[in-house]
Amino acid sequence: MPHTEASILSNFLLPPAPLPAALSLRKFTELFPRSHQDNPQIEVLYRYLHYQRAIQVDAVEQSIAAEVKRGEKQKQEVIKARRATEAPELSSTDVRQIRMDAELFGPSLNPLKSKPHDIHSIRAAIAAASEDIESELAALEGEVASVLADVKTTIGDLSDLRYGRFSNPAGARQELRQEVFEGLQRAEALCQELNGG
Repeated sequence: MPHTEASILSNFLLPPAPLPAALSLRKFTELFPRSHQDNPQIEVLYRYLHYQRAIQVDAVEQSIAAEVKRGEKQKQEVIKARRATEAPELSSTDVRQIRMDAELFGPSLNPLKSKPHDIHSIRAAIAAASEDIESELAALEGEVASVLADVKTTIGDLSDLRYGRFSNPAGARQELRQEVFEGLQRAEALCQELNGG
């Protein structure tokens, strides 16, 4: 039996889902210092954790069901898109013939009659994908180098400020204050950008 998306997600995300399967009350109690192991609140806490775990398992099961539905919808969209790009223009007579064949013999087992790949088409597709990835990597490396240079400049400027090495004359304190503030804002924005927002 082939594995389905639901069975794969359920097998890897749910077992052993219930708290007693992973940690018994006795073992949970042993995690506390000996002086507190007789406290009746430990059992209450364990039951509360068991309840929270059950809520999490239910949420994961709902997410799995939603993901399966989303996967089916995507699959149908791909089939529609392939049919739209690969289906020849049919006359009304052809459409009637296809419907009659479907009623007599059942729906086709292979609704998509895609062109099979040969070694040349696969090689061309892989070469194009490789070029796309290389250009994307080059662009990302350039962006990383630019961000790194900005961070190093900001760190150097802050270091100069810390040790009193000012590139501005003594009379330009307002400009210095504004530059420091802008540098800190850039540093904060870069850090947030590097951390993913």
